[in-house]
Amino acid sequence: MLKDLLDAKKCFKLVCGAGNEDAMEVERLVTIYSKAGCNFFDVCAKPEIVDAAKRGLANAGIAEDRYLCVSVGIDGDPHITKAVIDQEKCVKCGKCKLVCPHDAIIELDKYKVKKARCIGCGLCLKNCPKGAIYTESQLMDYDQMLPKLVDKGLDCIEFHAISDDEFDVDKKWEQIQEHFGGMLCISLDRSGLGDKKLLSRVERMLKGREPYSTIIQADGVAMSGNNDEYGTTLQAVATAQLFQNSKLPLYIMMSGGTNTKSTELAKLCGVRPHCLAVGSYARKIVKDYLIMDDILTNEVKMAEAVAIAKTLIDISLENMKDD
Repeated sequence: MLKDLLDAKKCFKLVCGAGNEDAMEVERLVTIYSKAGCNFFDVCAKPEIVDAAKRGLANAGIAEDRYLCVSVGIDGDPHITKAVIDQEKCVKCGKCKLVCPHDAIIELDKYKVKKARCIGCGLCLKNCPKGAIYTESQLMDYDQMLPKLVDKGLDCIEFHAISDDEFDVDKKWEQIQEHFGGMLCISLDRSGLGDKKLLSRVERMLKGREPYSTIIQADGVAMSGNNDEYGTTLQAVATAQLFQNSKLPLYIMMSGGTNTKSTELAKLCGVRPHCLAVGSYARKIVKDYLIMDDILTNEVKMAEAVAIAKTLIDISLENMKDD
């Protein structure tokens, strides 16, 4: 069971991307990382993407100790935003395409965003010299979509509660619990809330829930893990430390800027998460293999990709072991 992996601190989660609607890439990612030993997979909250993840698990041929989670968001959460390029302002300089880590910018008459691949990281917006890029939230009707997702057979639902609107957070959290009685995860960072408000929100959300039926995804800087450096993962460790010190009855999962240095730095700081979630960096290190048309049938290339992914997983889990 997922709970057993969390208790044993043997849980590694691959974040395929809450906004990643590329079914082919998700299938390939899950195949590679499942073969490499990853046991927890976080995917976009769309039935067809859950199906793609399940195909990936089937490709890997490993049925036990593999768990699926979908991520749902809220207005203002960057994970469910998509970039839009204003065609009137675009001067086709190409800077957005150069910085996009997910190859979501395509060149036509001018540059446009392939929404299925946009994960909402905002790098294109930050690097556009003409202010021609903005983002839009892709909101979902929880009551309409959650039953369809739950019917697919889920092990966890992750709620990205990165918002200043406490009423909206509470309303959507209640909706999620009405539709799903299993393990829930709350994704939060410190960007908009101080430590006291952050802890107060989580304490409120835990009321009425069984102890250790909730995971807190302690986000550092969301979608920032493109570099394998200590500084990149520092905020994830600090946020995890905040919740560890709170002694709330929940599991702690580090995310946001995570990489091979994450659990090492956490250990040095006395932070002992139950799980590590890696997204941007995990996808980056196998990116060349994901675009190979024959990756699922090419045994040599698949073995290479699996070896790369396994190194990340093994390093992470080794540092999570209790002394």
